[in-house]
Formats: sequence, C-alpha cells, structure tokens
Amino acid sequence: MSLPDSLFHNDVCSITARFLPDGGRVAILNLAMAGRVNRINAAFGQGFSAALGFLLGDDKGVGRLEGLRGIIVATGHKDFCVGADLDWLLTARDPSDVMAMVQGLHALFRRLETAGVPVVAALTGSALGGGYELALACHHRIALDDARVQLGLPEVNLGVIPGAGGTQRLPRRIGVQPALEILAQGQVLRAPKALARGLVDQLAPSVEALMEQAVAWILAHPGCKQPWDGDGFKWPGGHPDGELGRNVFMAGAAMIFARTAGAFPAPEAVLTVVQEGGRLDFDAALQVEARAFTRLAVSDQAKDMIRTFFFHKNAADKHEGLPALPAGQDAGIRTVAVLGAGMMGGGLAFVAASAGYDVVLRDIRPEALDAAMARARQQADKRLKHLSAGERQAVLDRIRPTLSAQDLAGADLVIEAVVENLAVKHKVIAEVEPLLAPGAIFASNTSALPISSLAQASAAPQRFVGLHYFSPVEQMPLVEIIAGRDTDDPTLARCLDFARRTKKTPIVVADGYGFYTTRVFSAYILEGAQLVAEGRDPRLVEWGARQAGMVVGPLQVFDEVTLSLGSHVLQDARREIGEMIDIPGTRLVAAMVDAGRLGKAHGAGFYDYKDGRRAGTWPGIGALVEGLGLPRATPDPDPVAEARLLGRRLLLAQCAEVARRMDQGVLLRHRDAEVGAIFGIGFAPNTGGPLALMDRVGLPELVAELDAMAAAWGPRFAPAPVLRRMAERGERFFPA
Repeated sequence: MSLPDSLFHNDVCSITARFLPDGGRVAILNLAMAGRVNRINAAFGQGFSAALGFLLGDDKGVGRLEGLRGIIVATGHKDFCVGADLDWLLTARDPSDVMAMVQGLHALFRRLETAGVPVVAALTGSALGGGYELALACHHRIALDDARVQLGLPEVNLGVIPGAGGTQRLPRRIGVQPALEILAQGQVLRAPKALARGLVDQLAPSVEALMEQAVAWILAHPGCKQPWDGDGFKWPGGHPDGELGRNVFMAGAAMIFARTAGAFPAPEAVLTVVQEGGRLDFDAALQVEARAFTRLAVSDQAKDMIRTFFFHKNAADKHEGLPALPAGQDAGIRTVAVLGAGMMGGGLAFVAASAGYDVVLRDIRPEALDAAMARARQQADKRLKHLSAGERQAVLDRIRPTLSAQDLAGADLVIEAVVENLAVKHKVIAEVEPLLAPGAIFASNTSALPISSLAQASAAPQRFVGLHYFSPVEQMPLVEIIAGRDTDDPTLARCLDFARRTKKTPIVVADGYGFYTTRVFSAYILEGAQLVAEGRDPRLVEWGARQAGMVVGPLQVFDEVTLSLGSHVLQDARREIGEMIDIPGTRLVAAMVDAGRLGKAHGAGFYDYKDGRRAGTWPGIGALVEGLGLPRATPDPDPVAEARLLGRRLLLAQCAEVARRMDQGVLLRHRDAEVGAIFGIGFAPNTGGPLALMDRVGLPELVAELDAMAAAWGPRFAPAPVLRRMAERGERFFPA
C-alpha cells in the first residue's frame, strides 16, 4: 500500500487516499477545522458536504472518485469532534433556522451512510454529542485504546437532546434499553467501557494500527449498508413496540420522573422520540427527532443551561479574569499537609495524592487515620480503575498518615479540616505554621468562619486563604476560594494552580460569614425546616423542591449534614445575622436535636432510617411541631398547587440570599453565582443558576414578589438593594 496521496482540501477537511494493490483507493477524510477543535456548525456542514461531493459525485454517482473502495473519517486535531457549536446554539432563537440546520445535518449524514461504500470512523480522540453522532453515521467505529478517549451523547445535560440522528441510530444499533440508559442520562464513556457497551466496534493500540484495522475492515465489507437500510432489519433486543419494548418504556418513564420530578423535559423527550421514531421508517424517525430537538433548543431552559454548564464552567476552569502565576513560574507546592482525617480531610488527602502531590495526613486519633486510609484504598479501587494495581498503590503511598505535628515540617500548603471552632482553629494555626516551608500557604476548609478572623492567628495573613471543599470531596467538582482581608494575589494564583492540578472548578469570593455557598445552602435547608414548622407536610416540602429542580430536597440534605451540626451553625449564625434566621424553623431544628433526631448518621432525623437507608419521613414530626405551639399555615386543598408554592419559596429564599451576597461584595462575578450554586450546593440545574432564574422571572416582577413574601414570611425574603436598583434601571444579570 503506497503513502497517502493528497486529493482535496477546504477549511473544514482534507482528503488523502491510500492506494490498494489492485488500483483501488481508500479515502481518508480528515477533519481539521480552524482552531483547536472540530465542531458542528454551518461551516462544518458546507465543508463536509463539499468533501462528500468530491468523493461521491452527484446523486447519480456522476463524478465519483475513481476506484473508491471506502472512506475513513479521521481527525487532524486532538479530538475527533466535540459536537455542536454552542456559540451558535446559545443564541439561536428562530425555530425555522434551527430546524433547517438539523435537517441539513440529517441529510448530510444520510448521504455519508448511503454512500455505497463502507465508512469507518477513526476515533483517535474524543467524540461527543454531534461528533459521536457523526461516528454513528459511519458503518464501523474503531477507537484508540486509551482512557483519555471519551465517547457519548451528553446533550440532556444542556437541556437538549441529540439532534443529528443519535436518538434513532443508537437504539437501532445496540437496542432500546441500553441506548436509553446512555441517551436519557447523557452518559460519556471512556473508550474501553464504550467497547463493552457497544458504542464502538473495535479498539486499536496505536493510531497506525487503527488505520490498518480500518482499511482491513473496509476491504472485508464491500458495499455494506447500515442495518436499518437493509432488508429484514431486526432491532437488537426486540422491537420497541414489542412486549419487552413497552415494558422498557414504562419503566424508563417512571425512572426518569423519579429522577427529574418533571423539571427537566430533555430526558422525557429522549424517551418520546425513541418510542415514536421506532414505529417509523428511518427517515421519518429523523423528523421526529428534529422537531423535538428544535423545540428544546430554542427554550429558555436550554439557553440558561448551556450558558452555565458550558460557558461559565469553562471560564471558571480556565480561571478567566483571576490572578495567575507569571509565565513559566511554578506554584511551589510539592508537599500538602492535611489536618484532620475525617471524611473531608481523608478525601482531600486522596485527591491531592491522585494529582501527584506528596501528602501528610495528620490527626490526633489513630482510628481516624486508619479509617481515612481504608477509605483512600476504596476510592483508589473505585476512581482509579483505569490505572494498574501498581499505579494505584503509588498514589496511596504518597499519603503519609501521622499523629505527630513534627511530620508537617516543610509542607508547602496546609489545608486544615478540623472542628468548626475559632479557638481550636487558632490553636492549630499557631502550632503548625512555624513548621512550614518558607512561603507556605495556610488554608482553612471552614464552611462559615470568616477567613480574616482565622488569619488573626497567622504570622503571614497575606498567605492565609480559605479553600472550602464540598463533601464527598472525591466526587464534588467545586472548590470555593475565599480571599481574606489580607490575602494577596500570588497566594490566590498558587491556590488556583492547585485547583487545576486537582481537577476542581474554582470560584473566588470575598470574605464574610458563610462566604457565598454556605449562606445560600443554609437559606435552603432552613427554609425547608421553616415550612415544616409551619405545619406543611414534609413530603410536599421535599417534592416541591424536586419539582422546582433542586437536586435533593432540603430535609434530606439537612439529615445528611446532620441536624446537630446545623443547630451549632445556626447558633453561630444568629450572632452574625440575627433576625434573618430567628424564625420558627430554627426552634424546630433545636427541638429535633433535643429529641435525639440528629440526622442520617445517627439513624433518625426528618426521616427514619433502616440499615442506613431512608424509610420515609418521621411520623412524629407533626406532634413535635404541635408541641412547640408554633403558628400553623393553612394547607392548600390542592397538594399539587401547594407543592408548587413550596418549591417556589425554596428557590426564592436562595435567590434573595444570593442577591445579598452580591450586594455585600462577597460575590464578585456573575458566573461564580451560577457555578457555585449548581456545582457546589445542588441549586436547580434546570434554571441555569439563581441569577438566570431571576432574569427569567424579570427583576421588576421578582422585586414585587419578594416584597410580598417578606411581608408574609419575614425579612429573609426582602429584596437586596442591588435588585431594586437593577429593576428600576431595567437591567439584567445576563444579556437577553
């Protein structure tokens, strides 16, 4: 076989050919759009169409490349294709424009898969969304055997569904049930797992081997068609309208509703288009998908989710507008000391060791260190499965548990995760700081105590900072970086570098009691307790939150963080913010603690527990509320309407607190409001974040609604001055 021969080139792709011994040719269609990635947009459509025209000629085959035996679709970039151009999708509002784009893409991919020659996708990099849909339009997919190569259809996580045929090709290729698991959950799989799940057909050990495998497959399958374009096509696992298929759809509908509570239409749309499309011929099924995609793509929900989950998160991950290290300068962090080996401290040690840092994990209790190391071993087996046993052990070997403060000597970064008590933390700071390396950073993982107050015990307050992580830290993607009054920019830049290496998305906020996320989180769970104290049915409180889009109901969350800790925090908060939390809900929490209802870890809270699992809300909650003699609200005779009202209160209680954090200068960037709320504390993802929600309501309308709520339920709902100013000026947080 000769070296490739260059045949065609435009701004999207180029075509080379491998000549076969008999004179035939295998064309390599290489995607290499301007910039660093290939993405699906109008330019892609024009360029790819021109390339197919060169290879295949017109619709009668006139002008077809002589001797064409097959096509390999490959990439000139690191990734195969990252999917739709979200810059376009964010602003596209005209349904006719979106529909035209989708139908054009459908026609283009249909032309590829009906080319009359075998087509292979050479997946040497990740193929996501529309990029993987392009791979599905090929007859065969070969991926590089590398865990860095990711494949999947994550569109539902942005409020839309696959729109380039993915909802119809994937079920026809792997079966309805396994396809729905991927489509409705927006799953992305690494190449080895993608092979096991049927998303790719082969793996290759190298790029060279992959190309040889592709050519071999093409020669072995002349004139192949997609299964659905052949006679006698049978659905893998059974037809959607068969008994098994109907059961799958019924179970799928129940599971989706249990997970989303109806707040996220995209997963429901996936179920609908797969079911409806399965009853039609393939081209008609694509029209079902196109209409559903268009309806979702022009919606406010999709726009807000795209802005936050893609643009805001990427900006946060790239640290846009934040202090940075000088070019070529290292953060100077080699050894990380973690103080406290509880669930948080042990998790921090594992995360830092996984990123390549040497870690000293100190506690005063041997049993805590033993438990932390046991958990680290479990996490290594769970989260580092792509590594060899030796590589996983090397990560664990980087963690050195100790009871001695002297073993902290020379550490470059300390993260303390000890008890939430100012005096205790001051004592720890004074003990540890003299042992550290010159220029070391001292960070506190406190969830509420002001960093400037903690830094009073430090000899170097300019290098004292808050690094607030979320539990479980191995799983939660966010870190809230709090700049104290004296924290300098070099310290922030070094901490941001640490966040990047440990793969955490950072937000940077100013100091103040509870910072940003804790204050908003507290507003949520306390409002949940307040609703129960008013005599509301706890089940309606939880369901109202879920229907509004919250990831977890406030009472379940309160149980998980423990009511005893919540009661302690509320006592501190009362000193800081007074009447804002001096409400019946606070009294209820105290009464729950007095009654021994301390939360999930203790087997009893707002919920009862059996073997560590929730077993329904506590039946005695009504009697406890009655005994407190608190004012009772009159329940709505329509529980559906009441749940909707309760969900609204839970959302707007948080929005009011977000605005106060902004008004008081703690929240410095609009993107951080959205990223911090959603990725840190589970704020309703369907809204795109609290600021997006307030924009969607309209600030004049929001101010009026909050004023009415403050009159009915107290000053915690009063709109902050920033909201009044913006409403008067007709302003928004984000462009319309």
